[in-house]
Formats: sequence, structure tokens, C-alpha cells
Amino acid sequence: MSAEQQRLKANSGKKVALEQWGPYLADRQWGTVREDYSENGDAWNYFPFSHAHSRAYRWGEDGIGGISDFFQNLCFSVALWNGKDPILKERLFGLGNYEGNHGEDVKELYYYLDNLPTHYYMQMLYKYPQNEFPYEELQEKNRSRTKLETEYELLDTGAFKNNEYFDVFITYAKHNKRDIAIKIEVVNRGTKEAPVTVVPTLWFYNRWQYGGVDKKPQISRVNDYTVKAKHERLGTYYMYYQKSDLQLFTENETNNEKLFKKPNVTPYVKDAFHDAIIHKKNTDALRKLDKGTKFAPVYSCKLKGGERKTFHLRLSEALTDDPFGHGQEHIFAQRKAEADEFYKAVLPANISEELRKVQRQALAGLLWSKQYYHFDIERWLSQSDGISPNQERQTGRNHDWQHLKNQDIILMPDKWEYPWYAAWDLAFHCIPMAMIDPNYAKHQLVLIMREWYMKPDGQLPAYEWNFSDVNPPVHAWAALQVYHIEKKQTGKGDIAFLKRIFQKLLINFTWWINRKDPNGNNIFEGGFLGLDNIGVFNRSIQLHGQMELEQADGTSWMGMYALNLMDMAIEIAMHDISFEDTATKFFEHFVLIAEALNELGMWDEEDKFFYDMLVTPGAQPLRLKIQSIVGLTPLFAVSVIERNVLRRLDDFTKRITWFENYRLKNNKFWPNEERAGGEKILLSLIPKEKLVALMERLLNETEFLSTGGIRALSKYHEQHPYTVTIDETDYSIQYDPGDSTSNFFGGNSNWRGPVWMPINYLIIQAIKRYGEFYEDHLTMEYPTGSGKRYTLTEIADELTQRVISLFEKDAEGKRKLHGEYNWFYQQPGNEHLILFYEYFHGDTGSGLGANHQTGWTALVAELLNETAEQHRVVPTVIDNPAPAK
Repeated sequence: MSAEQQRLKANSGKKVALEQWGPYLADRQWGTVREDYSENGDAWNYFPFSHAHSRAYRWGEDGIGGISDFFQNLCFSVALWNGKDPILKERLFGLGNYEGNHGEDVKELYYYLDNLPTHYYMQMLYKYPQNEFPYEELQEKNRSRTKLETEYELLDTGAFKNNEYFDVFITYAKHNKRDIAIKIEVVNRGTKEAPVTVVPTLWFYNRWQYGGVDKKPQISRVNDYTVKAKHERLGTYYMYYQKSDLQLFTENETNNEKLFKKPNVTPYVKDAFHDAIIHKKNTDALRKLDKGTKFAPVYSCKLKGGERKTFHLRLSEALTDDPFGHGQEHIFAQRKAEADEFYKAVLPANISEELRKVQRQALAGLLWSKQYYHFDIERWLSQSDGISPNQERQTGRNHDWQHLKNQDIILMPDKWEYPWYAAWDLAFHCIPMAMIDPNYAKHQLVLIMREWYMKPDGQLPAYEWNFSDVNPPVHAWAALQVYHIEKKQTGKGDIAFLKRIFQKLLINFTWWINRKDPNGNNIFEGGFLGLDNIGVFNRSIQLHGQMELEQADGTSWMGMYALNLMDMAIEIAMHDISFEDTATKFFEHFVLIAEALNELGMWDEEDKFFYDMLVTPGAQPLRLKIQSIVGLTPLFAVSVIERNVLRRLDDFTKRITWFENYRLKNNKFWPNEERAGGEKILLSLIPKEKLVALMERLLNETEFLSTGGIRALSKYHEQHPYTVTIDETDYSIQYDPGDSTSNFFGGNSNWRGPVWMPINYLIIQAIKRYGEFYEDHLTMEYPTGSGKRYTLTEIADELTQRVISLFEKDAEGKRKLHGEYNWFYQQPGNEHLILFYEYFHGDTGSGLGANHQTGWTALVAELLNETAEQHRVVPTVIDNPAPAK
């Protein structure tokens, strides 16, 4: 057992298996709903980037490559200055929603290179231009571009011309849980000498401004290389640093005078370091201070072309006279070796070295995406930030979520673009997390369903922009995925986890039944369901008059949900027979949903496809003939039950046999399929002939199949746009493989043609289940029209390879995901750097949207695992016989 596995095992015995120190600092706190106390709910303009340097946050902190304790009392990150910028580079720059031609977008180059689940070793890389950072150019160019044009990126500006930039490696290695070695390495990638100022910064999150602590914490000078940070909750820590010419103290307080023309509470405020280092303002006064709530030693130097300079620091609860004398470099080498040992043990050996680097960076990015998230809706609504009145917010955004009181370490989709959890994103994040830290993965799934998250009526919070939006109910499916991944690793399934989450899922399932099936006919609504602009209009809006949108995907997600709960109940029933009845209950509910989906008009026999239906009382339902993943979601609801399971559950078997006979006798729909003499039973939302029809479209390169996976919208709509007229208004949709050209949900993501990782993962897993049942009894053309036939298991493997190909180098050393920027990633030192984008161009495979979406895009790591394991199958496997009845 590796050293990291031993640490994880020790942590698993704790109530919360969480390290006190980790990468819990957000990449962006400004522009979030949490910090928005405006009258009109305009978060981006209420707290813009230009305020972030001077204004103390209310609900958290941010920084570059930073760390904090798990309550974010004390924070550390790295600030930089190239001698030319108008501000210190303390945080990552990006465009707010109204500034980018495709919505918000970070405009920096940074990479999460390595991390361990316990964060005993972490490394990230930030690339900092030596010339003035093009803040205004990026704003102006993107502001002037239309939705039909691509985004203007940092690599388009010339900021990296002639390699005139610094590589800044930020590395952490823990001596122990509360003793952290810090190394900052700056490398001049150019050929000319260039100045750089490195400002490692330690500060306290400002809780005192709103009475969050009884006593204001303090950082105070001990000597020329040590400061003491004292906090009533955290205790005392010491930060050791190599002697510098300048050490600065100030307070983490808002510069009210600068921003709001009001008196400051102290002459030393949050942005004092900017003035002191850049403008040489108040430098002597700050130099004389010996305490504050923000501190930094300042290192200014010039690096020759190719030169590297290293700065060491240490953050520890122990007081020592010799912080760097023994083992500072050794601890980095030791922890790096432990990281190598850990990943060698948990990752497959039979993949290429290049793909192993992809896998490890994906998991590193996932681990770096942990963030301290603090949001108390009741306090947010009832209190002011002292800047803006709060009357309008009483009945505004999220006012009906006052029970929500979040203060946890959560996996974020992207700590800059999405520095807030999203319910269905989190479910996908937990799957690759289970590969390396199953306890934390299980914790996250249970957490989102705890009483301080889930609404009393059973609804899960979607995301902070609108907690009441509805995300697909994938959490039962994700829980089973996590359960089976851990079971495969350890040989033992965590039944206690399944029982615990099953209870929560029952409440949420009931909410769906009561709230999203208004007619009681097992046809479900749901709104946008996480798919933003997948429809011709915003599916979350109230339609005209008495119109209702009956959703093929909403209904399919619920069929999948019922089937997942049945699978979960069966698994538990093998150890606790009292769950047998619930297995029967969800089986029968699944049958009724399958009947509704197949027989109440959503299937178009001519097109051989499922569509949403627009229903108006007294009129014929209107099928919205959009060939998108909405019509493919019925594929996801599939399960294979081993016959030996049925032999152990007498009552379940007796009931479903009776139910089958009754329905067939009365000519009712039945989703069950068996092969003569077979030991497996297939439960599927769709019968075999519809499966084949959908697969023919799915595997058609002129429709859904792209070089990088399955598109969200069929390429058919490139030549055949779809338009529908409702109340004299025309709504249209066409194939749009790249950035979004619509303004739905801010226009910052696109489901009208690109390849999305979570949907591809769901499709691949579903096809594997079908393949497990049909084996070589069902083959299909792949691609459609090629004349080459494969089993469904082989097709799942081929689709997996297409998705993986987005990340692989080709013969010229290029990766599809880097698109037009491959020139940069082919330069020495950049060859192994990978970004994990939110989604990928439907034709070229180039990365789009958020570029650090190593939440669900980290699923590629699990796909690589499955490829290495060669046809891994996850049936309902039972280790122990059922207890006696």
C-alpha cells in the first residue's frame, strides 16, 4: 500500500474524510451571485473584476494557485508583477458575461499539473507575459465581435510572441497535515533579460466585517523571515520565507475611498500592495507596520533568457528556527515520488505513457477543483453588505431557498468560470473521483442531498444563479457508478452508502413525481434540464396560455431514475431483504414510464425518433421535430439483471412475473426482453427495433457521429434548419458545431452541435449494457453505411476511442482539442500541457467553453481506465446470498 493510500485509509476513519489544508481557494470570487447585493441581480456589474483588487469579499476569497484551510480562515496564493502591468497579478483575469461575445470567459493560461487526494503534493503552472498584460485589448476585441465570430483569446494577442513570458510553477508538499512546504519557480522562456516581482501573499478571509468572528485575527512579524498568523478558530500558524528586501503588511479591508468615495475604516486597505509595489506609494509606511490581516514578502529580480529562480516558503503550526535548513528540497522529491507511486498503483499500466499523462492531468484538475463554498441564503437576503440596500432581494433570486446554508468543500465544474456547484455536474465529477478517492466521491453525492442543500419538498439545488432550475436526475446512476468502481477496487461494495443515499433519493424521486408530471400520465416536464439552448425556445419559460411542453428527455431521465433505484434496491436487498419491496415498486414505475414514452405520441414512426411535444388543450399535440440528444436519452435507461439474482429474491420475481403476465394478457406495453436459455434479462426503456433505429442515427457521420464523439444536435440540421411558429412568433434551430450563436442562458455554452463529455459517457455506458445482453446476437454497421458490422460492445469501445482521440497527439504532435493553438502546444516545454474544455467542436474537436472543466471532462480518465480493462462490465453482481426470510 502506497504512502498516499495509507493516508487515505486513515482519513476514511474520520467523520469527514477531508484534509484541513487543500486547494480550496476559488479562482474567482468576484461576479458571483454570493457577492451580489444589487437591486437588479446583476452580479457581473455589481462586483466586477476592477473592484476585486480593492474590495473585501463577503463569502470567500480567490487567488492564483492558492490554498486555504477547509473553513478558509487563512489563505495563501501567489501574486506577480512584470514591471509593466497597471495592477498586480493577484487573480486570474477574464470577461464578465456582458463583455464576452460568447459570455464569461477566463483569459489566462494556467494548467493543473499534479495533485494527490490528500494534497500532500500539488503543482500548477501559470504563464505570465513579460510585456503589459492586454487587459483592454481582450475586452475591446471580444466586445466588438459578434456571436458568429470566435472568441478572442490571450494567445491571439501576441502576448506570447517570441516566448516573452514567464513559466511560474507553484508547488506544495506537506511535511504533515499542518506543515506545508511551498516552492515558487519562475522560468524566463524568452531569450532576453526580463524583470519579475514575486509576491507570495498570506491573508485572513474577512469575516470580522460582518461579525463572523469575535476577535479580529492578526498576522504579526516575528523576525526577518517569519510571521505569525493567529486566529481564534484556526489557532496559530507561522509562515517562513526567505529573506526579502521588502515585507509588507496591510488589512484585508475595502478601499471605500477609492471605490465609493466614503471614508476608509483604516488607512491600510486591501489594495495597498498595488500602490506600494507599482506606484511606490506609502511604501515606507507599510514597511514600518509589523502586523495586519494581509502580509507578503516582496522579491524583485531580473531573469536572463532561460534562467530559473526558485523561492521557498513554509506554512506550519510549528515554531522553528531552521525552516529550510533540512529537507526543504527533499520533501518535494519525496512527495513527488509518493504521487508517482500512488498513480502507478491506481491507474492502468497497459496504456501508453502519453495517455497516462492525459489521465493524470485530468485527475489533477479534478482535485484542484475542490473549493470552499459558503452561502447562507437567509443571511444573504436579510443582511446588507453596507454598500447596497437589500429590499428588492427579499422577493428576488433564490428567495424561496432560505433553508440553504452551505459551507463545505465541494467539487466545482471550473473554479473560474463556474466557481459554484451544479447538481448534475457534481454527479459526473464523483465518477472519476471514485477512481482515486471513493470516500470523498461518496461524501459529495450524499452532501448534495443533505437537509441544508435539498429543499424540504425534495428538490435539489441546481446552481446559485437559480437554485430552482431543474437538472437531470442522474444522482442514483452516479451513486451506482461510484459504488461499482469502489467495489471493483476493493472487492467489497459499500452497502451502507447505498442505503444512506437511497433514502435521500426516495425523497427527490417523489418531488419529481409530484411536481414534474402535472397530468399524472408518467410524461414529465423539467425545463431546460441542463441543456441550455437545446430547444428552439427556452424550455424553462412559462409557455403562452395553457400550453405545456412534454419532454422526451424529462420522461427518459425519469425512466432511468426509476431503473437505477430498482438496481440499487436489488443490490441492497441481497444484504437486507427489507428492500425487496422497493425494488418491485421501482420496477413497476419504470414499466409505466416506458409505456408512456412509447405509446403517448413522443415516438415518430416516420422519422424513427423521439421528440418533445407541445400540448394545447383542445388541439392536436405538436411534435417539435428537433433531432437532438433529447431524442436519444431513452437509450440511457437500461439494466441487465442476472437470473441468479431473481432466484434469490422470491417475492420480487413472483411480482414481476405476475405483472408481466397481466400486462401481456391485456395487450399492454412490456419492456422486458429475455433470450431463450439465457442467464440475463434486459430491461430497457425502448424495445429492440427502436434501439436499432436510434443507433443507426447515432452512428451516422452525417448526423450524430463526429470524429470526437456524439454531437448534441444532428448535423442533419445544418442543411435542414427546423422552425416552428407559436402565437405568430417563429422559433428556429440549426446545427451550430462551435460557440453558441444564441443568447440562451447568457450564450456561454452550446448544445446545438458540439460534443459534450457527460452525454458521451452516458451513451457509451448504456451501449455497453445493451452489448452485455445481446453479445454477438446483435450487430450494427459502424459507421452507418460503411458495410462494417460490430457488436454493441465493440461499438462502445470505438466510441470511447473517438472521445479519447480529442486528447491524443496525432502524427504531427497535434491534439484536436487545441485546435488553432497547436502551434503553442508544440513548443518545447508545452508538449504535455492539456486543457480540459467544457465541450468540443462538433466537426473539428477543438475545445470550447470553460477551459478547466475538469469536473465532468475528467470522465476521460475513467474512459481510459475502462479501455485498459478491456470491456469492463458492471452488472448487478451479488457477493453474498440474501439473508433468510
